[in-house]
Amino acid sequence: MSSKRPWKIYAIHHSHTDIGYTERQEKIQQYHVNFIRQVLHILRESKSGRRPEWQGFKWVCETFWPIETFLKQATEQEKIEFAEGVRQGAIGLSGTYLNMTELIGKELFQSMIARVCDYGQSIEIPVTSAMTADINGFSWGYGQVLLDAGIQNLSTCIHTHHGMFPCWKKQQPFWWEMPSGDRLLTWSGEHYVFGNDLGLVPGMGGKYTIKDEFDMSKGADFEIAEQRIGRYIDRLTEDGYAFDFFPAMFSGLPTDNNPPNAAAIEFIQQWNTKHGDRILIQMATLDDFFAEVRAHAAQHPEDIPVYRGDWPDWWTDGVGSTPKHVQVFREAQRVYQKVRRLDPNYDIISPEAIKDMEYQLTMFAEHTWGYHSSISEPWNPFVQELGLRKEAFAANASTAAHRALYEILEAKGDALLAPGRPMKFKICNPYSYVQEDHAHLILEGWYYEQIKEGFEVRDFNTGEVLPSQLRLAHRGVIVTIPVMLEPQEEKVLHIVAVKPTIKTAYMNDYVASDRVLDLDVTHEVKDFHVTSTYAETPFVRIEWKKGEGITSWKDKETGQELLRADRNHHAFTPVYDVTPATKVVEMTEVRRLMGRNRKGPNAIVSTGVLTSAEIVGQGELYSMIQLTYEVSGCEHYSLFLTVYADRPRVDVSVRMHKESVWKPENLYISLPFGGALTTSTQELWVDKMDALTRLRKDQLPGSLADYTAVGEGAAYISKEQGIVIAMPDTPLIQVGALEHKYRLLNGDARLEQDPAHLYAWVMNNYWETNFAATLGGFYEFRYYITWGEKFNNPEVSFDMCRGMNAGILAWRQF
Repeated sequence: MSSKRPWKIYAIHHSHTDIGYTERQEKIQQYHVNFIRQVLHILRESKSGRRPEWQGFKWVCETFWPIETFLKQATEQEKIEFAEGVRQGAIGLSGTYLNMTELIGKELFQSMIARVCDYGQSIEIPVTSAMTADINGFSWGYGQVLLDAGIQNLSTCIHTHHGMFPCWKKQQPFWWEMPSGDRLLTWSGEHYVFGNDLGLVPGMGGKYTIKDEFDMSKGADFEIAEQRIGRYIDRLTEDGYAFDFFPAMFSGLPTDNNPPNAAAIEFIQQWNTKHGDRILIQMATLDDFFAEVRAHAAQHPEDIPVYRGDWPDWWTDGVGSTPKHVQVFREAQRVYQKVRRLDPNYDIISPEAIKDMEYQLTMFAEHTWGYHSSISEPWNPFVQELGLRKEAFAANASTAAHRALYEILEAKGDALLAPGRPMKFKICNPYSYVQEDHAHLILEGWYYEQIKEGFEVRDFNTGEVLPSQLRLAHRGVIVTIPVMLEPQEEKVLHIVAVKPTIKTAYMNDYVASDRVLDLDVTHEVKDFHVTSTYAETPFVRIEWKKGEGITSWKDKETGQELLRADRNHHAFTPVYDVTPATKVVEMTEVRRLMGRNRKGPNAIVSTGVLTSAEIVGQGELYSMIQLTYEVSGCEHYSLFLTVYADRPRVDVSVRMHKESVWKPENLYISLPFGGALTTSTQELWVDKMDALTRLRKDQLPGSLADYTAVGEGAAYISKEQGIVIAMPDTPLIQVGALEHKYRLLNGDARLEQDPAHLYAWVMNNYWETNFAATLGGFYEFRYYITWGEKFNNPEVSFDMCRGMNAGILAWRQF
């Protein structure tokens, strides 16, 4: 080492929590509980004097999940020893329940972080620091939740496989500023096994993070550690590194879900005896390390920059490998939110039931998706078993959430199935914002005989007759009505059979005797007009062409075309790509070589072609049109457009039968609304754990610029109006070029020339590990589009998104 100043290395020993990647989930849980017991054994032996060489050993619990399980199983003496280890600083807590994807919502995340902080308070040790490993970013609201919980410091160990660290460099601190202006001290560090590669554990380490000339087949020895540590410090000095200390996370064995290893403290003591005057290594907790960072910040505030904005997670794209289960999870999370609002004091649903619901949701949203060989051997029974176990968390969460909701509704007078049940409903808005939507009142099929000749929907209290429309569904009837509900407002509605007006011939009957309407009688003055080539209401005119797709979406009130003139694909057109892999052994390697791309340079691209259009439902309130496409990778792909006569809104259901393909593939749906992100007149907003964010503007420099995960949807907003796109089912959106190319990071000046076309990225299987190999199956993904002057405000736009995604809660009443 050429540096003359003394250095300190904070060696942070932890176990990376990867649930299901290396073993069955419950086996990993068992491992982690035992790791805590091993830590207690090391501390006990050190304190007793039986192993003096272990003095100074410290351990950081990367996540709270193992602690929570340990506390349920531990003896009273073990609980006391663990708490004492925390109080004495030998065991460090982290304000992290698990390493999460961006699927987790704010309310759920707050509750899980509260579990960590509540434990800290119970032993009188506030949790002020958090660490994460593997994951590549966080929603902007994530940091605010940490700060609100009293967590002031965040350390990250980003794994740059198919990802990258932000702010153009790693091993650096910055103040991460939230929308509120609050700041979280953040250290963007090296990979979580970097300490192993430096040689902190004798006989371990490799070349995962350090590529050099050493033979690491038997791990690192003392001499290799001397060389690697010295070279790393020299490189930091050459790079203008402003500090004389750095953290090095490390593991006990060369695997995820790894145990403590006391050999590390023995190595550290040997090192400090020889080199401690120049490079001191100290086992540390997160609080130990951040105390040093904050002391430096107090003396040299110029060394720690402030960065404001969202931190998109490169790895959340993997959730697109299980789109069906993500859809179930997102609906379950919305039902969980309803339950929390309908029963805030646990009068009906017990705290234990809520905790179980939260646990199931969190275990699905955690970053590990399956076994490590999920792509190389997708037929392996173990791969399939662990994949099903992961997916089961979404199903279990859905069951728990809906069971709780049904119990609440029964307590509120839900009329369960019984003879003579009246056609009476209660509708409710449990939220803090106005819901302006359509309520769907569902009746069993036998009620159709009572109302098929005529009916009215009446407000039970005022007698007001509401506009309504009926359609038949499998095993039932759906009556739709437009409603507006103030926050916490409830209304009772009654469907009443009425005698129809007597039918006779009329002068302008354009339905011929063959019962087919195929005349476009344009001279007829009608508010609502639907043909095989367009749909027109007082608010919108949508046109489509065979061989192309939806070519126009015009706002009737302003005359503005809402689709981009420079679009690459028409509205809701599917875009499919697949990267060739001719041999089984290529299935993983072709994926690895994609790097920050999500396809290969030789990917074969197919754009959907509209082949037919059919009117499938017409009424006074709405009409439905089916547009069918041909596209590679799908046996069937169709759009169901529901166009409303009473408001500027169109619902689009995308239905598909996806073929099973092992080769890496992606499916996008074009959403060519709005315009380029570089314009000063219009901005693309998204919600990131309830933090409203302008894409590519409210983001960390050097962060992911191609895609992101959204909570409720997206909105193009200008001073004059907004276009709101609610996305209840698919969280991923893409704005970067779909082609394979060198990717640009946020803040790169060349992004000014990027048109940033918007797509829903509905599914992918490009990862070579962990995520699902096949996307085959039947799917329906929903999108709700509305627009107008009142949506020139982000808060109003995203309240609308939330309301449309949640839907109007309705149940039967006696």
